Amino acid sequence: MAPLRFSANVSWLFPELPGLPARLRAAGSSGFEAAEVAWPYSESPEALARAAREAGLRLVLINTPPGDREKGEMGLGAVPGRQAAFREGLEQAVLYAKALGCPRLLMEGALEARMQWRETREGFVCSAEFLRIHLMAGRVPRGADRAAVRSEMETVFLENLRHAAGVLAQESLVGLLEPINTRSTDPQYFLDTPQQAAAILQKVGRPNLQLQMDIFHWQIMDGNLTGNIREFLPLVGHVQVAQVPGRGEPDSPGELNFPYLFQLLEDEGYKGFVGCEYQPQGDTAEGLNWLRSYWDRRGRPQAGQ
Repeated sequence: MAPLRFSANVSWLFPELPGLPARLRAAGSSGFEAAEVAWPYSESPEALARAAREAGLRLVLINTPPGDREKGEMGLGAVPGRQAAFREGLEQAVLYAKALGCPRLLMEGALEARMQWRETREGFVCSAEFLRIHLMAGRVPRGADRAAVRSEMETVFLENLRHAAGVLAQESLVGLLEPINTRSTDPQYFLDTPQQAAAILQKVGRPNLQLQMDIFHWQIMDGNLTGNIREFLPLVGHVQVAQVPGRGEPDSPGELNFPYLFQLLEDEGYKGFVGCEYQPQGDTAEGLNWLRSYWDRRGRPQAGQ
């Protein structure tokens, strides 16, 4: 069984450093091979791609834009009346994904072997083997009853996901659906359980849409992690980790036994990345002892694994 591959979520890690390029450099210096960014849109894609190349990192995950944060939006995929804005944001995310996954400057560096090309009638198009886009569902509108709007929001979400799947397929990209817990993190979020997300994926029926498993959210909403991981892992395209309830490092005090969970993911044959999306309890690099211990025990993945 190959060891797990970890990515640094630089929207969460290295908060002691200003700006995404500095955090990417810190992630590379800390031994990560990959990184993810929630919303990269404050930086130009060229600047981020350059910073990732210089750090020896590949980018493996970004989110679609959240919408109007001042109005309380947190994604638009299932929000009635915001279909046009969702599609506009999707186009922006695809632009960033193409630049971050396969820019020309990366093809000149050490990441060349990690990229793939596909042929179309228009010629050869660069596509990223590992980069995924989280298609954020969004929140139940303020003042609305969740049960009353659930059917309408699901209909909107299905419509937008079918559109997104087609757009992403043209670039050989994969979209992800992430359930976010409504008990502590975001009470108004529409998509909150793996069961709900899996049912929606089944209704859409597109192979380039997958499930994003954030173990923090899954534990809070449903527990039963062993059963749920085994049931839903065939649908999973990306994993994220944080301790419960404090959302700190995996070895910080809490409910979850991460050595067991990491072994379970290995035993079940998970080959994707495990994103470190947690709030460091102190200095980020000093708090990576859990990861260094994992690498000492299991080794690091070899190229091509």
